[in-house]
Amino acid sequence: MTNSNNYTGLTRFRIAPVFMFRWEESQQAYVLMYPEGIVKLNPTAGEILNRCDGARTVSDIVAELSGLFSEAPDFIEPRIHQFLEVCHGKGWIQPES
Repeated sequence: MTNSNNYTGLTRFRIAPVFMFRWEESQQAYVLMYPEGIVKLNPTAGEILNRCDGARTVSDIVAELSGLFSEAPDFIEPRIHQFLEVCHGKGWIQPES
């Protein structure tokens, strides 16, 4: 998979420090909280960001979600990359150095 950013399947992302990511029982969803507000995530987005822990690579995330959602890696990989690009662009995640 080729992506427009300079990260690879070996890149590890983590939630940016200004954000708090957690499961919100009252909303039955993962949320991303920041000083100006809150983002309620859909289940797929929540599962992706839940794995942006600085330990898992993008390839690890693809493999785990492929199993979780019973989808072929070739099908979900471009979608995960696209979502991560959006999250990185919004400043929600950053590459682990």
